[in-house]
Amino acid sequence: MVLQAVFVHGIRTSSTMWRAQVGHLAERGIPSVAVDLPAHGTRILEAFVLDEAFATIDAAVRDAATRGPVLLVGHSMGGLLSIAYAGREDPPPVAGFIAASCTAFPRGAGLAAYRLATHALTALPDQGRWIADRVLEATLPLETRADFGAGGYAFFAQNTALKSLAALDLPAALRRISVPTWFVNGQYDQLRVNEQVFCRLVPHAELIVVPRTTHLVTAMRPRVFNAVLDLAAATLQSADPARTPT
Repeated sequence: MVLQAVFVHGIRTSSTMWRAQVGHLAERGIPSVAVDLPAHGTRILEAFVLDEAFATIDAAVRDAATRGPVLLVGHSMGGLLSIAYAGREDPPPVAGFIAASCTAFPRGAGLAAYRLATHALTALPDQGRWIADRVLEATLPLETRADFGAGGYAFFAQNTALKSLAALDLPAALRRISVPTWFVNGQYDQLRVNEQVFCRLVPHAELIVVPRTTHLVTAMRPRVFNAVLDLAAATLQSADPARTPT
């Protein structure tokens, strides 16, 4: 059986944000799937519902687990959802976990401010597309720049999705995560605010901070993030060499 990877995207973007990572793993003989959460990407006409988001992750993980051990990888909102999923009381079939750009608890004044900002952007004539495109042009390399928006932007799902995240009991979920875990943050990521708390709640986790990088660490420094994937794959292989590719 061969190691499998399941990727869960962040808010507003889609499965296309993982193109560099999917291609990297394919070159190494590691199959992967990148899901679209409800109201995002190919499912942009759906409503965002938390239970359906978890069902999407669970279906992908359980399907992949029929072919080998699963490395779950989530970014931002997808990382928070994946934390809640990986840390269920009845553990899902996840062998390893990478949580990128998501070491902040979605609650309180910080969440309220972010929701206000997204509401203001969505109220613009282009729903903030021009601003989003300028930010990507200024921060992302050409090789990944088009990937974030290739599946469309779920501008109108943002407020509902953000509100839903406040219902997650992340401290409890974090305490229950027992598989090899990596927290990956950009040096200038605003969601590093609870980084040390997350590490205390998952004491076996490794923290990787990527210098000169913002929240979009997977696309801003794709080679560095791909190296983390290689680290995770090697770790899971060493734990059970008969079940992962060499």
